[in-house]
Amino acid sequence: MRYVIAILGLIAVLGSLAGLKASQISMLINKGKEMQKAGPPPEVVSTAEAKSETWESTITAVGSVASVKGVALSNDAPGVVSAIHFESGQKVKKGQVLVEIDANVERAQLASLQARKRLAEVSLARSRKLVQSGAETQAQLDADEANLNGLTADEASLQAQIARKVVKAPFSGRLGIRAVNLGQYLNPGTTLTVLESAEATSVDFNLPQQDLALVREGTAVRVLQEGDAKLIGEGKVSAIDPSVSSSTRAVKIRASVPDQEQKLRPGMFVQVQVVLPEQHAVVAVPQTAVVHAAYGDSVFIAEPKADAGGAPAGKAPLNARQQFVRLGEQRGDFVAILDGVSTGQQVVTAGAFKLRNNASVVVNNEVDLKPETNPHPANR
Repeated sequence: MRYVIAILGLIAVLGSLAGLKASQISMLINKGKEMQKAGPPPEVVSTAEAKSETWESTITAVGSVASVKGVALSNDAPGVVSAIHFESGQKVKKGQVLVEIDANVERAQLASLQARKRLAEVSLARSRKLVQSGAETQAQLDADEANLNGLTADEASLQAQIARKVVKAPFSGRLGIRAVNLGQYLNPGTTLTVLESAEATSVDFNLPQQDLALVREGTAVRVLQEGDAKLIGEGKVSAIDPSVSSSTRAVKIRASVPDQEQKLRPGMFVQVQVVLPEQHAVVAVPQTAVVHAAYGDSVFIAEPKADAGGAPAGKAPLNARQQFVRLGEQRGDFVAILDGVSTGQQVVTAGAFKLRNNASVVVNNEVDLKPETNPHPANR
């Protein structure tokens, strides 16, 4: 009898444990079904409103800086450098003497010639008086005049030879690095330094032939530093090549850009913006809102759920609807949406990479990124 009672007690304990376990499993299954029906928890994202803005029309191109006037200065006559009157990078004025080549031999020859010329002038004056009195023949007078004319021509030739040994600045500007030293012997055509005009700077760039009708002389141009798009100059179109390249179907354009602060150097690689007079309205969103994929560009629009019920405003999760868009031009941190987004819609700007279509999201805009159309990030 004791064994029967023990067996029955054990069966009762096992039965109660099995019932408890079945109840727990049933509760977990029901909880799982509820969670499956509710879906995954909402993702935390940041949003911004799509705004309607008026943007100026521009054409962007890549340009190269060229000097309006630039020459490599060299000597015309051979000889030894006797004097240097400039330093590397110095600003000079038109006609300023830069380099002198030894001309002592030519100056000595000139002094001797000038002495003979003065004697010839005295002889000619004497002959003229004697011819008037009949004491001298006309032939002697003609010979004296020819002698004086020949000496005058020889004097001019020597003065020209001496002038060739003095190198002067042909125009005002800034010199490059000095390439000669005192006492150095120079062959004709040896480069002494380079001279670049400081008046203005040219920027050359190419535009496709379809944009040629939009640009004319006097059109405003901005020059931006390649890489960080920092404005370094403003000017106007000064010349348009009359022919179109047969290989690229592009036309070469030159803009004149004042450069008082010496920010542009010949040979620099820059970005050029041709500012057109027309302006147009666009729907702009931050560039961080755009999700790029192989099948197209899209944004997520945050909108109320259809079954939000009576949840308090700002507390109920929103629905993130994926919307494919057609992008336009970019301005700083913004991009124009040509199709797919309307003004006033809330687009996801942070956290879009972790979303799928119709995902639940909760908006948290405590961190304001402050996108700008003309940003100037700090150089750290």
